[in-house]
Amino acid sequence: MTRSIVSGTLYLLAGLIGLVALLFPFLRPAVQSLAPAATEATNVTPLLATLLVTLCLAVLMVELQGQAAGAKTVAALGIMVAATSTLRFIEVGIPGPGGFSPVFVPIILGGYVFGARFGYLLGAMTMLVSGIITGGIGPWLPYQMFTAGWLGLTAGWLPHPPGRRGEIVLLVGFGFVWGFLYGGIMNLYSWPYLAGDAQTTWTPGAGVADALRRYAAFYLATSLLWDAAAAIGNVILMAALGLPTVRALARFRGRFQFQVRPS
Repeated sequence: MTRSIVSGTLYLLAGLIGLVALLFPFLRPAVQSLAPAATEATNVTPLLATLLVTLCLAVLMVELQGQAAGAKTVAALGIMVAATSTLRFIEVGIPGPGGFSPVFVPIILGGYVFGARFGYLLGAMTMLVSGIITGGIGPWLPYQMFTAGWLGLTAGWLPHPPGRRGEIVLLVGFGFVWGFLYGGIMNLYSWPYLAGDAQTTWTPGAGVADALRRYAAFYLATSLLWDAAAAIGNVILMAALGLPTVRALARFRGRFQFQVRPS
């Protein structure tokens, strides 16, 4: 019981840190110019990455304590992180259209089968490892880790409807929505620091309604088509591979007697 509470607290803390990091520019007092804010955002990146990696490692250490199922969970996580991270080589070597990436579907399916906590770690650690092995390290990396972690986390909250048709419709729809949602969230790490058209950039001190209007204009102008490619790619991959992968992962989970705890 204590181990579960400690683990849940660490997951909650990781999620809150990511949320605060993304919303910090909107919560901070108005500044005189955007340049110092941009410098600040760059300087805080190593701290965010260190905090997130430390929390993930702490969760893994907690999971390893006490029960064999915990060690099996960590072993399965390592296998899936390694396998999913290699998909980034495909993305780098053969760039797809727009924001399409093959890494999101395995994260969704991992969270769906093994649970929300597993999904969070799978998403966060996949982005970290794949960023390292493909050279994709930059100020965006911790935000990618947080957002991919939330992708896997929410996949673990999905219901498991009876029947293959209901299940695939649910997974396809979830992948489609997150194709847009991932890009929409990731924009927030840089959008507050951009300068340009006053209709599409954020101004410190702007009200909520005005900020949402400006962001909607920015998103439509810069990200909609990019994220649409990601969403359509998720749909195609999920429709083709979703159910067979779910069945394979479920058999793998059963063979090693995983105990998925509701998050």
